[in-house]
Amino acid sequence: MGKRTNTAVWEEKYQRWRIAVQKDGVRKQFYSSTPGRTGQREANAKADQWLDTGTDPRGSRIEELYKDWYAALEQTTGTGNCRNVESRWRTRILPAVGRKRITSLTEQDLQNVVNKAFADGLSKKTLQSLCADMRAFCKYCRARKLTTFNPEGLRVPAGARPKGKTVLQPSALLTLLNVDTTLYRGKRVHDDYIHAYRFQLLTGLRPGELLGLRWADIRGDMVYISRAVNVLGEQTQGKNQNAVRAFALSDRARAVLEQQRQITGTQESVFDLVSEAYYYKRWQVYCKSNSIPPISVYELRHSFVSVVKTLPAGEVKTLVGHSQTMDTFGVYSHALNGDAAAAAEDVNAAFDRILTSEK
Repeated sequence: MGKRTNTAVWEEKYQRWRIAVQKDGVRKQFYSSTPGRTGQREANAKADQWLDTGTDPRGSRIEELYKDWYAALEQTTGTGNCRNVESRWRTRILPAVGRKRITSLTEQDLQNVVNKAFADGLSKKTLQSLCADMRAFCKYCRARKLTTFNPEGLRVPAGARPKGKTVLQPSALLTLLNVDTTLYRGKRVHDDYIHAYRFQLLTGLRPGELLGLRWADIRGDMVYISRAVNVLGEQTQGKNQNAVRAFALSDRARAVLEQQRQITGTQESVFDLVSEAYYYKRWQVYCKSNSIPPISVYELRHSFVSVVKTLPAGEVKTLVGHSQTMDTFGVYSHALNGDAAAAAEDVNAAFDRILTSEK
C-alpha cells in the first residue's frame, strides 16, 4: 500500500485542487475542481487510489487500451484468430464502449453489447466469443493495474441458439462411401480428393487438420494430430490445446488411408491439398455432381459426431479433440433420418428387459 506524505493545494489561477505524488519512479498529478475541503479530499482520494492499487482514477479510453491489448494478442495467437477478434471489436464492441473510460466501464455496458448482438440474430457461438473477448480485455487491463473491474457476471442470453448446421443423411453417406467420381466439364471423372472427403467423414478431423496431416503422423494404426493449416495458409498447432491428440484408425478409415497411400505415399503430405478454399470448392462440385445436399467441409465433422453419438461422450471428445466441458453432442450432433424410430426401439427394449425380469 502506498503512502502519501503531502496534500492537495488550491490553485487559484485554475480554480482547482492539485496534488502530485510519485510511485516506483512514476510521477502523477491529480485534480479536483470542487471548491472547499471537499475538493481537496477528492484530489487526495484519487492520489491514494493510484498509490494503493496502481489504477488511474480518470482512466484511459477503451479504444486506446484496445490497441495495446490487440498488439499483445498478435504476439501470442495466430493471424486467423486475430482477424476474428478484430472484426468483433470493430463492428460490435468499439462502437458501443470505445469512447468510455476504463474506470467508468460497467458490466451492464458489456452486457448491452451481447444483448444487442443477440437481438440482431447472431449465433450463440458468436455471442460466446464476444464475452470471451471482453473478459480477456478486462483481464489485460487488470494485469496492467488500470482497473480492478472483473465482468464475472457477463453471460450469453438464455434464448441464444447455435447456428443451424446440416449433416449428411444415411443416403448421402452411402453415396460418399461408394461413388468416387465427379463432373468435370460435363464429363464424369475420378475425384482426386475422394479419399480426403471420406477420411474426414470417418475420423471427424477439422479441415485444417486434414490439410496439415503428414504421413509421418501415421504410425501403425494410430494417427497423431499435432498441426493444422488455417484458411490463410499458416501452419499452427491446432485450434486449442485439446486439438493435439492421437486416435486409433477404424477399419474403414484405415482402408481409405491405404488407398490414398498408393497415390501420395512417397510425398510428405497425406492428401496434398492446395488450400482449404480449394478443398471446399472441390467438395461442393462433388456434392452437386452426385445429388448430395450441399454442406460445408466442416459439417463433415458434424456428420461424424452425428453417426457416433451413441458412443460414450468421453470417447467422442477424445476423437474430435474437445475438452471435457465442451458440449460435443449439443453442438456437433444432429438428427439423422431414422433416429426417432431407433430411439423408440431402444425404449421398447429397455422396458422389455425390465418387464421380462419381473415375470
